[in-house]
Amino acid sequence: MENCLFCKIAEKKIPSAIVYEDEDLLAFKDINPAAPVHLLLIPKKHFSTLSDCSANEAPLLGKMLALAPRLAEEAGCGVRYDADGSPTGGYKTLINSGPNGGQEVYHLHLHVIGGPHPWRGQR
Repeated sequence: MENCLFCKIAEKKIPSAIVYEDEDLLAFKDINPAAPVHLLLIPKKHFSTLSDCSANEAPLLGKMLALAPRLAEEAGCGVRYDADGSPTGGYKTLINSGPNGGQEVYHLHLHVIGGPHPWRGQR
């Protein structure tokens, strides 16, 4: 897409704080974070919204979702377990779709949000 901000980031035309990259995906720090950890995970191929994906994209979407825990762990907000087995830490994953879903940039992206509460903006 010609004027897509995230396409330009994926093409390295706009700088970003990249935390992960492979042939299909790019993850970078959000420039306006809502929490101590706020990463954006995008496919390099342009899809405007999640609704624009078909069953053919299931492997890509699965890859995105499977990568989220690794990114959270590397950013210091993964789920851990105390000696008694109680979970601690954690993160939120979020995909906004369309205007009523709160989407601001029309390139599919998965938010990985975490860190100690309270967060500045609850999304």
